Amino acid sequence: MSMGRQELAAVVARDIPEGSYVNLGIGIPTLVGNYLPPGDAVILHTENGMLGMGPAPEPDQVDPDLINAGKQPVTERPGAAYFHHADSFAMMRGGHLDVCVLGAFQVSARGDLANWHTGAPDAIPAVGGAMDLAIGAKQVFVMMDLLTRDGTPKIVADCTYPLTGVGCVDRIYTDRAVFDITPDGLVVRETFGTTVDELRELLGLDLKEQR
Repeated sequence: MSMGRQELAAVVARDIPEGSYVNLGIGIPTLVGNYLPPGDAVILHTENGMLGMGPAPEPDQVDPDLINAGKQPVTERPGAAYFHHADSFAMMRGGHLDVCVLGAFQVSARGDLANWHTGAPDAIPAVGGAMDLAIGAKQVFVMMDLLTRDGTPKIVADCTYPLTGVGCVDRIYTDRAVFDITPDGLVVRETFGTTVDELRELLGLDLKEQR
């Protein structure tokens, strides 16, 4: 049985070290914020200019002035700070974020990331701050489904979509398994309702098991 998105978000949150400064990308990575420990154990950053972001608000507690980069309502932690968009990007580019969690269209076995454009003629490119996060964060986690809706693997030998960053991804969280990208190749860190052999057959890649 594969892992649901809420459950997977809890797994990602579990693996973020206390004291980290973290950016959660648009889409399913935003779910991670709902499973982080209370208080300031993990400090959330959003590229539109906020540090100290809290989880999603209850419906009757929405403040329309408090949103993340995906224009979703958020809450603020005590001591939260607001700043100019340019200052926010300086934090991202300057190596001040410990972890970013991004969605992806594809990730290569070498850690190349493609998450801003499918290359389709009618697709709308949406790079946002993804390139800045991919090269600026100390660790890059990707959170995505392992397969597309038509069953095509999203972890591939080589990305066929335009790249966001080269060799930038450290770990991939999917609904079927968690993978570490290492100098020795893809290592299966954890599985959800499948086996490493089944993953090898599905992806057609040389996968190693964590020891």
